[in-house]
Formats: sequence, C-alpha cells, structure tokens
Amino acid sequence: MQMNAARIVGGIVALLLGVWIFNPFVIIGPGERGVVMNFGAVQKDIMGEGLHLRIPIMQRVVIMDVKVQKGEGQGDAASKDLQQVTTNVAINYHLDPVRVGETFQTVGTLAAVGDRIILPAVQESVKAATALYTAEELVSRRQEVRDMIRNLLRERLAHNGVIVDEFSIVNFAFSQEFSNAIEAKTTAEQLKLKAERDLDRIRIEAEQKISSAKAEAEALRLQKEIVTENLIKLREIEMQQKAIDKWDGRLPQVTGGAMPFIDIKPETR
Repeated sequence: MQMNAARIVGGIVALLLGVWIFNPFVIIGPGERGVVMNFGAVQKDIMGEGLHLRIPIMQRVVIMDVKVQKGEGQGDAASKDLQQVTTNVAINYHLDPVRVGETFQTVGTLAAVGDRIILPAVQESVKAATALYTAEELVSRRQEVRDMIRNLLRERLAHNGVIVDEFSIVNFAFSQEFSNAIEAKTTAEQLKLKAERDLDRIRIEAEQKISSAKAEAEALRLQKEIVTENLIKLREIEMQQKAIDKWDGRLPQVTGGAMPFIDIKPETR
C-alpha cells in the first residue's frame, strides 16, 4: 500500500517536473501575438491572446508586441533652396497583427524594427519631402509637408508589416543665418504694413478735411445768396425797433461836451 502511494507521488512529481522543464503551455497577453517556430522555421499560424499549447522541444513561440509604439527622432536635410534644415519628428506605429510572423522573419523583434526599419525610413522620407520645398514653404505649408512625409512612411513601412498610426512634425530648425534673415524679413513686412496703415489713415483724414471744407464753402455760398440788400435793411429796422422799445423816454445825461441837437419846435396848430 505504501509502495503504491510512493509510486503515485513519484509519478506526480515526475509529471510536474516534466511540465516545468518542457513547459508546453504558452500565454499570449493583451496586445501581443505569438510567432510559432517548428525547429526554427517560422510558421504561418499566429497565436492570438490567451492560453495555448505547444509541442515541447519541437516548437518555440516568440511573443511580439502589436500595441501602438511611439518613436521620436530628427533628420537633417537640404531644402529646395539649399538651406540646411533639421526636422524633429514624432511617429506612432504598430506591427500588423496578421503579419507579425513575416516581420519577425525579415526584420526581427520589435526593438530591431525600431532600429532597422523605423529610423531609416523616417530619415529618408524627411529628406525626400524636404527637397521639394523651399525653407519658407516648409514653415508656411507645414501641414502639406507633414502629410507627404506620412504617406511616404506608410508606403515604405508597409512592406515590412508596420502600420503608421500618426506622424507629426515637432519642429523645423534652420541655420542661424537663415533664421536672422527670416526675422529681418518679418520685421520689414510688419513695418511696411504699419506704413500702409498710416498712409490709409492720413488719406482718410485728408478726405474728411476736404469734405468738411467743401461743406463749409457750400454753406457760406448759400448764406451769401440768401443775404440780400432788402434783408440787410430789414435787419437794421428790426435792430432800431428793438432800441426804441428799450428806451425809457429820458434823454441821456452828459457832463461835458456838446448837447446833441434835438428838434423841439412846437407843433403848428
């Protein structure tokens, strides 16, 4: 009885030991895929997320990360007008889950993809796009340049099972001489714009003054036409009438000088 129990325990221990040594189970985590190799040969079948069985000794499984990755870098290139440009870029990408076996077979692991595929492709795409634009156009048409580089990257990386999710230009850096020239040009354009605004303001003010002077001249002309000789006599009579209305009937009192002559002859009856 004891012998049988010992055999059972020994068998269980041997089984567990064999499982631990040969490890026939493979767990593929979220955002991962398993590349199966039979005696080193990559198979077409890809293991998805979850628990899988493999044939010990014969099969080996390489786990590949297919989650979105981020890469940053810079590329030096010459613009269309032969200005030296340093472009800082950022890229989001991931491995095509269906083609991870092909990617592993031709490139290697995810780390190898970044070094061997992503960086060279970014540099070549940046150079190809930058050469089509002048230095000023790289800044003024930045969105267009970004789209061109992204399309070039997608085309290049698709051959190796890499999908570009997003691409952005972080910054363009030019030589100090060119930066100074751009700054001087911008300042000149701002001064020109200010001068044009001042000229417009002066012109408008002059037109306003001319219009005001014309209006005043027209008003004087109309007044001159209205003021006739009869109107002047009428105004004199009105002023005399107002003076008479205000007189209180007493003669002015004077202390010296000649008395003004007043006719006081009696009326003839």
